[in-house]
Amino acid sequence: MKKILCLLSMSLVLTITSCGGSASVMSNSNSNQTNVELSKKNFNVIGTASGVSTNTYIFGIGGSSNRALLEKAKSEMIKNANLTGPKAIVNVTYDKHFNGFFPFYSQVTVTASANIVEFTE
Repeated sequence: MKKILCLLSMSLVLTITSCGGSASVMSNSNSNQTNVELSKKNFNVIGTASGVSTNTYIFGIGGSSNRALLEKAKSEMIKNANLTGPKAIVNVTYDKHFNGFFPFYSQVTVTASANIVEFTE
């Protein structure tokens, strides 16, 4: 009986404890493509912006697709960038973090970050 109780408590601890992983995705997949020639120094980097999106999966069910998760993080980033006037977002990167015990519970968090540039001419 003690062995069964010990095994059950160990499996519960393994289920509750978190294991994590991370990945970075760098791409030029802007849906709002613009052509900007940066051969002249007619811009200033004025800051950074970021946005976060999270999905939770229980037994592999739940949340939205990977593409929707990336787009939600990008949307939050653009909202937080407060783009007014001659400003643009460049160098968009996505960081993905996995957390949880996969078969039972997992959480995926995507952080989109970018530089904000302001054009002077």
